[in-house]
Amino acid sequence: MAVRGDIRNVAIVAHVDHGKTTLVNAMLKQSHVFSEREEVPDRVLDSNALEREKGITILAKNTAVKYTGPLAAELNEPEGITINVVDTPGHADFGGEVERGISMVDGVVLLVDASEGPLPQTRFVLRKALEAKLPVILAINKTDRPDARISEVVSESTDLLLGLAQDVSEEGVDLDLDSLLDLPVIYCAAKAGYASTKQPADGDVPDNEDLEPLFDAILKNIPAPEYEEGAPVQAHVTNIDASDYLGRLGLVRIYNGKLVKGKTYGLSRVGGSIENFKLTEILRTVGLDRTPVDEAGPGDIVAIAGVSDIMIGETIVDPNDPKPLPLIHVDDPAISMTFATNDSPIAGTEGKDHKLTARMLRDRLDHELIGNVSIKVVPTERPDAWEVQGRGELALAVLAEEMRREGYELTVGRPQVVTKEIDGKLNEPMENTTIDVPEEYMGTITQLMADRKGRMDSMSNHGSGWVRLQFTVPSRGLIGFRTALLSATRGTGIASSLSAGYAPWAGEITTRQNGSMVSDRSGKASPYAMQKLQARGNFFVKPQTPVYEGQIVGIANKPGDLDINVTLEKHMTNMRSATADVLETLTPPIDMSLEESLDFANEDECVEVTPESIRVRKIILDRDQWYKWNARQRRQNKNS
Repeated sequence: MAVRGDIRNVAIVAHVDHGKTTLVNAMLKQSHVFSEREEVPDRVLDSNALEREKGITILAKNTAVKYTGPLAAELNEPEGITINVVDTPGHADFGGEVERGISMVDGVVLLVDASEGPLPQTRFVLRKALEAKLPVILAINKTDRPDARISEVVSESTDLLLGLAQDVSEEGVDLDLDSLLDLPVIYCAAKAGYASTKQPADGDVPDNEDLEPLFDAILKNIPAPEYEEGAPVQAHVTNIDASDYLGRLGLVRIYNGKLVKGKTYGLSRVGGSIENFKLTEILRTVGLDRTPVDEAGPGDIVAIAGVSDIMIGETIVDPNDPKPLPLIHVDDPAISMTFATNDSPIAGTEGKDHKLTARMLRDRLDHELIGNVSIKVVPTERPDAWEVQGRGELALAVLAEEMRREGYELTVGRPQVVTKEIDGKLNEPMENTTIDVPEEYMGTITQLMADRKGRMDSMSNHGSGWVRLQFTVPSRGLIGFRTALLSATRGTGIASSLSAGYAPWAGEITTRQNGSMVSDRSGKASPYAMQKLQARGNFFVKPQTPVYEGQIVGIANKPGDLDINVTLEKHMTNMRSATADVLETLTPPIDMSLEESLDFANEDECVEVTPESIRVRKIILDRDQWYKWNARQRRQNKNS
C-alpha cells in the first residue's frame, strides 16, 4: 500500500462542553489561518445560530490547518503537512454526526475534561472509534480548572479505553490491545492555547505555551492515508452542503484514485445503481474557506459539485470498474415525535408568508432526510401528519426550532419511545444516565429517578461536595427529566445519558402530577379573569393575548385538567365601588421554550409551533369531543 505523507485526517471527539470547538479554534489561530488584525470569534466553527445560542455543536464540520513546524521537515514534508480536522457534536442526540465524522478520518483525539472525567458520550464516541480500529490520542483539557483532578481522570479514561477495547474485541473486531497500552496523553488548556506532554499540577496551565505537542502527537500517532496505486477511484460521500453558485455539494473522502475536474465518473447510489455524471467543481478546504482546485488525490477531504441529488453514503466510482464502498451505519432511532400541519383556529393569522400546507411540511422533512442520516420519517394514518424518529428529544426539538425559524407553522406531539417486540415481548429503549449533583440533593434525585423506573448502578463521591450517580432508566422516563432535575437541584444538576439497548417494558411512568388549565372558549385573555383565576395555578399567557378553545393557558395546582373561562370581562355598572381604586397585580406568566413545552405536554396534548409563538394545546380542541374521547380511554383502560 502506498502512503500519502503530506496529509493527516483526524476527528476531535468528546462529551458535550469538554472544549472540542475551543481547541479547534486554538489550532486555527496557531496555524496562522487568521490574519493578525482579524478579530476571531470564540468557537468559530459553531456557525449555526442555534449552536451559538445553545453553546453546543450540532453539526459535524471539517476544517484544515497547514502544519509547517519543525516536525514536518523531519517527516520529509518540508512544505508542510495538511491536517484535516473534523469537529463533532458532543451530545448523544446528535450521534449520527459523530458516526459520519469518524467515517472520514484515520484517527481521533479524545478530549476529556480534567474535572468531570469520562462521561456517557465519551464512552459512545470512544466505542465508535475502536469499532473503526482508529488510533486514539487522549487529551486532558481544562487542566487549569480549580477543581481539576488530572491523575484520576487519566486513570479513569485509560480504564474506560481498555474496558471498551475488551468489549469490542469480544464482539469480533480485531484490535491490537498492546498498542492501546501505549496511549499518548496530552495535557491542554484549549482556551489559552497551551498543550504539553508533562502533567501539570491540578489547577495549573501546561508548562508549554503553544499547541506544538498536540500537533506532534497527531503527526506521529495518526497514520497517513494509505491507498492502492493504480486502483480505480473510490470516494465516499460523508456530508451534504450547498452553494448559491454551484448548487448541492457533496463532501467526500477519497480512498483510492484521483478526482479530476471536468471528467466523467459514476455515482453508486444507495439502492445499488450506477449513474454517470460530470464533475464540474472540486473545492479543497483551507482554514475556513473552500478553494477551487483542478484535482484531488487519495486521503483528501474535498467538496464536489456536479450531482443535484447526491446523498450521504453514496460512492463516487470509476464507471468502467465500479467498486462501491459500504454504506455508513447509523444506530437506530429511540425517540419519535409526530409532526403535523397546524389546525388551530388562529393558524396563519400571526404573519405573512408562513408555510402552512401539508405539502410544504412534507417537502421540508424530505429535505432534512438528505443531510441528516440519524432521523427517519414514517407516514401515519393522517395524510397531514408524519412520525419523525431520531436519537433523542433534543435532536427532534432542534429540527422543529429550525423549521419555526424558516417560517413553518406546525404541531409537534409529545416525544414517544420507539418500541420493539423481542421474543414476543414488548421492549423499550433504555439509557445509562450519569447525574452530577451537590451532595445535599442526592436523596431528591434518587427519589426522582425511582419514580421514573430508574435503577442506580453506582455512586461516587470525589470529595469536592459533589456526587456522581449512575442509573439505568427507560428512555421515556427521561422525557421531561431535565426540567425536573433543574427544579429539584435549584439549577445545579448536570445530567447526560447514553443508549443502553432494549429491555422489557418497565410499566407506567407518571411524569407530571399537576393538571392543565384549559381555555373553554375563544377570545382574548382578560386581566380580570386572570386575577380571579391565578389562585388556581400559574398562567402561560399574558393579558390580551388571543386564546382559543382547547389551548393550555396554564398549569393547575392540582392533578386533573381544569376548564376555565380566561376571556371573562368585568361587567361595567353605574354603581360606585369602595374597592375601585385597589390595585391588583398579576403574577408574571411562565415563558416556556420549545424544549420545555415538549417536556410539559401530556399524552393528549401537543405543541403548536409558529415563527412568532409556541403554545401547548389539546390534540382534540373541542371540549365536548375531548370529554367523550377521555371517557372511552378510561373504559378501555378499565377493561384491559
